[in-house]
Amino acid sequence: MDHEAAAIATLQAEPYFKSLDDVELKKLARTLVERSYAKDEVVFLEGEPCQGLYIVREGSVKIFKLSPEGREQVLTSVQAGGSFNEVAVFDGGPNPANVTALHSAKIWIVPRSAIVDLIQRRPDVALAIIQNLGARLRHLVGLVEDLSLRQVSSRLAKLLIEISSGQQPPLTQQEMAARLGTVREIVGRSLKQLEARGLIQIERGKIVVLDRAGLERMI
Repeated sequence: MDHEAAAIATLQAEPYFKSLDDVELKKLARTLVERSYAKDEVVFLEGEPCQGLYIVREGSVKIFKLSPEGREQVLTSVQAGGSFNEVAVFDGGPNPANVTALHSAKIWIVPRSAIVDLIQRRPDVALAIIQNLGARLRHLVGLVEDLSLRQVSSRLAKLLIEISSGQQPPLTQQEMAARLGTVREIVGRSLKQLEARGLIQIERGKIVVLDRAGLERMI
């Protein structure tokens, strides 16, 4: 598959652009900028000028905030086929968070100017954008609820259920801490408590859920 055909296929898979015809897709495909990143390489930093809408072609990335002390809070991860940085594209401001590659990744960037042009000409694209931003907002509202209203053990129980059901990839204790807004030591203690209660079992670093209903009651 040549570059243009691959770009068109990627754009067609995006909810934002699924209503575009072949002519529009080809025009948009010609604006794409392709970049490659190694594992843990920075894609962009919070506060930098927005380059455009990022689409993950291969691999995955994590989006996170850092405290002044360097503590990490993961907001979400984006797998192949997903997009990110919509907020900066649509409000014209700087990048609102940091992004690094979880694994080696290939990313296509749709320039902000091309997106703005589409929004002005195509109301159906604007509607798709609004719907997707609504879904992202719901995710962030849920994250705020978790961090403000649930104890670490409850947040951990929820995360373990998501991992066991395939909604989240397997995570190290450090990665869990970054997701839960805490530190690795607290995650380790909480895992031991859950294991002592018979809710999970830790085998050679792998966490096995034994009592899903018990974890659900903790949430």
